[in-house]
Amino acid sequence: MIRWLWKWVKRLLVVAVLLIAALLAPVGYVEVACRGGDAVASDYEPILPPEWHRAEGRTLMTYPEWHIVHAYDDYAQVITTDDPHDFGYLKAVGGFWGSLCALSEASPPHGGFDWTTKQTIYVIGVSFTAELMLKAAYEETIGRFYTWRRGPDHSALDDLSARQARDYAEFLQQTPWYKWDFQRDIAEQAAATEGTPRDNERRLALGIEFSAKASYAKAIEAAVAGVGADALRLRMVVRAEPEQVAGLEGVEIIETRPEGLVLETPRYRELTELMKAMATRGVEFTEIAGNDDIMLTAVAEAPLPGALYAKARQGYGDTRSLMLMKVSELAAFLRENGAMVEHVHDY
Repeated sequence: MIRWLWKWVKRLLVVAVLLIAALLAPVGYVEVACRGGDAVASDYEPILPPEWHRAEGRTLMTYPEWHIVHAYDDYAQVITTDDPHDFGYLKAVGGFWGSLCALSEASPPHGGFDWTTKQTIYVIGVSFTAELMLKAAYEETIGRFYTWRRGPDHSALDDLSARQARDYAEFLQQTPWYKWDFQRDIAEQAAATEGTPRDNERRLALGIEFSAKASYAKAIEAAVAGVGADALRLRMVVRAEPEQVAGLEGVEIIETRPEGLVLETPRYRELTELMKAMATRGVEFTEIAGNDDIMLTAVAEAPLPGALYAKARQGYGDTRSLMLMKVSELAAFLRENGAMVEHVHDY
C-alpha cells in the first residue's frame, strides 16, 4: 500500500513539475529570445519638473495588462453569439507573450524594462496563462458537453454570463479588476436561473470561478492599500491657447511656459478620449509625463504599417496594432485616425 501511494505521489510530483515548467517556459523565452540589446539613456531634455516624470519604457509596459483587458472583451464578444469553447484560449495566451516579446525587443531605446516591472508582468502573465488554461480545460470538456445537451439556443445564464463578461471588460477600461463585485454576479445568476441543466452547470462553474476571484481580489486590494495605488493624474505640455482646452472635464491648466501650456489630466481610459478631443480642437502635444515617445493601440481591418506588433481580435474580424511614435506626431495621428485609435498608453 505504501509503495502504491508513493508511486502515485511521484507521478503527481512529475505532473506538477511539468505544469510549472510549461507555465514558466514563456518567461524563459522572453528573457532569452526577446532581448533588444542594452538599455540606452534618452538624450531628451524634459520640460516638466522631475516629480511629474514617469519612465518612458512604461508606455510599452502598460500594454501587457491591457492585453488581458482586451482578451476579456474578446471573450465577451465571442460568447455573446457562440459558446465559451469557441473562444481561442491559446490565441489569447499567445498574444500576451508574443506582444511582450515584441515590446521587450523595442524597449532599449526607451530605457529598457527594469527588473521589478518585468517581475510584475511575468507574474501577471503566468497567472493569466494558468487561468485561461484551466478555463479551456473545463470549457472544452464538461462545458462543451452541457452546450451539446442544451442545443443550439443559449440558456438564460448563457445570455446573462455574456452580458456580465461584457460589463466586466468595460469596467476594466478604467478601474482595477479587484474592485469588481463578483458576489453580485453570483447573486444575479442565482436570481436569473431557469433551472435547466445548462443553467445549473453555468451557475456552479461560474460560481466557483467568481468566488475564487472574489477571495483573491480582497487579498490584492489589501496589498495595494499597503503600498499605495498608482497615480491617477499626469502632466503634459501642449501647444494651444487656453480656450482650446476650456471645458474639457478633468483638464486643469497649471501654468503657461514658453514651450506651451502645462496641463494636468486624468490617466487611463479617460486620457485617451481627452486627447482625441484636444487633437480635434487643434491642440499639439509636446511632452507627456516628461517623455517624447508614446505608444497607442489602433484597430483596423489589417495590421497598420510600422506596427510593433499586430494581432487579430477574436469575435470582431479585425486587427489590433501597437504603434510607437513621437509625442509631437500624436495629435496629427489622432486627427487622421481617431476612429480607429483604441487606447493611448500613458506611463
